[in-house]
Amino acid sequence: MLLQVTRAKAGGTRLRPERGLNVPGLRLDFPPLSTEDRESLRVMAPLVDIIGLSFVESPESLLALRRALLEYGAEGLGVIAKIETAEAFRRLPDIVFSGIGHQPLGIMIARGDLAMELGPERLAEVQEEMLWLADAAHLPVIWATQVLESLAKKGIISRPELTDAAMAERSECVMLNKGPYILEAVHSLDDILRRMEGHQRKKFALMRALHWS
Repeated sequence: MLLQVTRAKAGGTRLRPERGLNVPGLRLDFPPLSTEDRESLRVMAPLVDIIGLSFVESPESLLALRRALLEYGAEGLGVIAKIETAEAFRRLPDIVFSGIGHQPLGIMIARGDLAMELGPERLAEVQEEMLWLADAAHLPVIWATQVLESLAKKGIISRPELTDAAMAERSECVMLNKGPYILEAVHSLDDILRRMEGHQRKKFALMRALHWS
């Protein structure tokens, strides 16, 4: 694959090794589970409660994982389907229906990759639709990517991050990225979500009384 960089921030950008690349619109015909994935499953399946499956793009991805878990005697493990491509979003109803009833299932809204795949302008709409679909299917949701990232990495919180973290209350789980101020980020997120849980339940406003402190 030939890669040409056409835009970078002022001063340039360093491409680091072992990083992923987003190629919107390009479908790569890779098997859902690699040989390394299967070996990791064999070792880890007896030790964990949940398996996260990256780059789920079709029901066949979940089927491949389900067959592997059955082979290793771990068919009861929970599965988190990471939704991070345009194709996964387009086929999300099929993915959800294929997984319901076979094992505990949840989805992760991988907002960083989705923004690259679909464009940042569409992200707000897309994450909203995914929350609605998961709610209708009674599936737990992990809200991921750059939640309170400035706080976790620099110790300073921004106003847009506060609003974003408040929206995360509509999910069942929020993922924070590591950083030197991660404890401060955890405490702030806990405070925000505790306040918001009285105002919002999924897509429904609870209209509770306002508190001024």
